[in-house]
Amino acid sequence: MSAPDDRILEIADEDEDGITKVGNITENEYVHVGNSQVSRRCRKLAENGLLRNIGDGVYVITDEGRGYLDEKYDVKRGVWLDCDQAEGGSGPSASEELNDV
Repeated sequence: MSAPDDRILEIADEDEDGITKVGNITENEYVHVGNSQVSRRCRKLAENGLLRNIGDGVYVITDEGRGYLDEKYDVKRGVWLDCDQAEGGSGPSASEELNDV
């Protein structure tokens, strides 16, 4: 995880449906890196299951991403720290496909 990663996840989580665009992230006053760096970090976060790329620079935060922000998901080990959190989350899981987006 790099310095902007938490900010990127927080921005994605702020939206009610958890969807954000790379361009909106770079416009945020708390993000101090450019569009290309944000795009790279979003891809990396998606590789680790914290965001899901739904195309054209648009990402949605996963349950794992929210769990990471709440300190209930360990990214390095890929495990939930609280077993109850893994069930019944509000966003898509890293293992789920977004068929209707």
